[in-house]
Amino acid sequence: MRLKIQLYILSLWLLFALLFVNKTQIPICFENCKFMGFKSLITTNIIPIICIAFLVAGFWFYYRFKYIIKGAKSLPEKIEAIENINWEHLTFLVTYVIPLLSFDLDFNLSEDRNGLMFFLVLIVIGMIYVKTNMFYNNPTLAILGYHIYKSKTTNKKNIVIISTEVLQEQDWVEHRLISDNIYFAIKSKSNGIKRT
Repeated sequence: MRLKIQLYILSLWLLFALLFVNKTQIPICFENCKFMGFKSLITTNIIPIICIAFLVAGFWFYYRFKYIIKGAKSLPEKIEAIENINWEHLTFLVTYVIPLLSFDLDFNLSEDRNGLMFFLVLIVIGMIYVKTNMFYNNPTLAILGYHIYKSKTTNKKNIVIISTEVLQEQDWVEHRLISDNIYFAIKSKSNGIKRT
């Protein structure tokens, strides 16, 4: 469960990066300038500060994910059928990330509740994302060079494979279970020869 939540936050990395660029307010002055003070600077940049926190967390979660998938892999299995579903990354981006950028974020709840609604929508999407086991549908991983496939191997049917390599039918792969029917896989160098 923890890994799924972390990958959900990582999937929103692009959203937080775009919000940071869009919402950062740094006054520019050329004459008779005076520093506005840290308190004023922080209060006018609450959203960018929250975005920085989530961006840093996203980097941390990505390196944890890399550490997890480096673990021991299975014996080689042959891919009998495979379908590239990289397009699902774009679906997630267009369906969830881009519309969230349209929120007019404001923390003055007595006048405008867009900020509250934004975070409630993020929480609800996250709950659906985790409960439906869709954490592999991650545009950030796509940007970082990962591919997703629906596949059938010698011993497993209807599995989702995440890989940094381009996989095809008849390839031999070694995989590591991430969650339920979702695996991280690499091409095997042994082509089905059992390791000792």
